[in-house]
Amino acid sequence: MFVFLLFLLFDTSAVANNHLHPLSDEFIDLINSKQNLWKAGRNYPEDIPIEHLTGLFGSILNELREGDAVKVHDANLIASLPETFDAREKWHNCPSLNEIRDQGGCGSCWAFGAVEAMTDRWCIHSNGSQFHFSAQDMVGCVTKAKGCHGGAPIEAWNFWNTDGVVSGGNYNSKEGCRPYEIQECIHDNSPRGNCSNHGKVHCFDKCRSGYNVPFEKDKRFGLTPYRVMGEDHIKAELYLNGPLEAGFLACPDILHYKTGVYKCVIDPPDNRCKGHAVKILGWGVENGTNYWLLANSWNTNWGELGGFFKFIRGENHMRIENEVVGGMPNYEK
Repeated sequence: MFVFLLFLLFDTSAVANNHLHPLSDEFIDLINSKQNLWKAGRNYPEDIPIEHLTGLFGSILNELREGDAVKVHDANLIASLPETFDAREKWHNCPSLNEIRDQGGCGSCWAFGAVEAMTDRWCIHSNGSQFHFSAQDMVGCVTKAKGCHGGAPIEAWNFWNTDGVVSGGNYNSKEGCRPYEIQECIHDNSPRGNCSNHGKVHCFDKCRSGYNVPFEKDKRFGLTPYRVMGEDHIKAELYLNGPLEAGFLACPDILHYKTGVYKCVIDPPDNRCKGHAVKILGWGVENGTNYWLLANSWNTNWGELGGFFKFIRGENHMRIENEVVGGMPNYEK
């Protein structure tokens, strides 16, 4: 009887949690009551349709496939790595390391995590040459992805290798060959635009009017991409070569992240949880908790770290340490 009552109580609690609206104050209070690693608060108005926000989760998570290249690092290097590392501090001559982009109301995180890391790596390994890779070109032209409706990070890096990517800045920036064409999303009740989901993003074969470099001449390429698996090898790769793209299973609680080390409170994950991709650029320890340093693509108003956030490290939480991909620039093509 005692065991039955415990089961009944647990089951009732689970049902109650699932019935809380993910943008409600009650859901935010629940997050804060269930853990003390991170602080939840309001980043979005309560009346936004939740589908517009969970539609931002557009990364297709892939298990290791036959033929995938896997990057590994020497045990001596791994043993010598520092306790904390921030790529922004090591490569301070690359301003893009400090930038946060905005994917707008589009499930294009798979492309944003890629072009952000590619932009950083192009600068790092050219000793300061800053070339902003175009998210618009990536979202519209990767035929093995579905644009705003999702894609696999490895396909973004394969596209860099085989087709090349042109330059392009943020929405309405007129920067580069193909700036992003989806307006920014709403944050903190500010009039930045809206988070309504967008459909097809078109692929262009010429640069915007007024940009004087031919489309094919503007392209930059990468070498064959690879996966990096496991905490130690990810750290070593970040330390040597710069930011990578990381995917993980994202749940609605992350929409409310403010500060601290994020760990999902929805256990087990339910059908509201989908793949998300971000840039990973470092690691550290906060109050005894190991974390990855990540850059989101929801503008600087999300959270309290200007768009950056901390994610629990060393537990393969939500598959993050199995879903890291990257590649090196190809300066000869």
